[in-house]
Amino acid sequence: MTNSWAEPPSRPALETALPTLLKQLKLAQFRSQWQAAEQQANVDGWSPASYLYVLAEQEHQQRHQARLRRLLHEAQLPVPKTLAEYDWDAIPDLDRPQIEQLAHDTGWLDRAENLLLFGPSGVGKTHLAAGICRSLIALDRSARFFSATTLVQELQRAKADYALAKALNRLDRYALVVIDDIGYVRKDEAETSVLFELVMHRYERRSLLVTSNQPFSEWENVFSTSAMTVAAVDRLVDHSTIIQINGESYRRRRARRLAS
Repeated sequence: MTNSWAEPPSRPALETALPTLLKQLKLAQFRSQWQAAEQQANVDGWSPASYLYVLAEQEHQQRHQARLRRLLHEAQLPVPKTLAEYDWDAIPDLDRPQIEQLAHDTGWLDRAENLLLFGPSGVGKTHLAAGICRSLIALDRSARFFSATTLVQELQRAKADYALAKALNRLDRYALVVIDDIGYVRKDEAETSVLFELVMHRYERRSLLVTSNQPFSEWENVFSTSAMTVAAVDRLVDHSTIIQINGESYRRRRARRLAS
């Protein structure tokens, strides 16, 4: 069996028809670059396959960068900061290689493991969480950042509309969901029940990154019953990395410097 190729149009017709065809095929980089690439191919003596490869590679890179921009937009990170901007010297006991390993190795997301960051207010837990998310997004992994109170409010609205299961399933599109400052959730049945449902739903399925200024021993101030606290902690801790951040608040240190 032999291929039957369509006869190409004349050059003037090709220059009119090809951009239209590439637009219909949604090949934006092909459409904008084919003439420049053709000129380069003629100068350098590229084979037809090489010419095609150059255009295909440009199309791939453009789409990849567009996807990363979309993932970053969807993540809704609260601060435009990276791990490199974190004040590592202020927290000398913090294991920087461990944090950077988690930020540059997606294996823990593939295994649906969790990351728990504990520490007092002002030591940069939110900065670290956002920086880790940014690094993982650069590796083409999806993430969604929530303050705990905002997440609870969204899930409560979904529950009131009898759509909690749908909302939880919608969050499954993200390889990582961040729950920032879980300690600020009020000990209220309506609030903590939806948060508990999220923890149960993602257990061994998708990853959570949780920050807290309260140790596990005080989480009964978060969840409304001891049984709920034990069950939530049990599932968060299983298959997780726990990092304790000890140090003085950035804001307190800055205030002291200004006062001196």
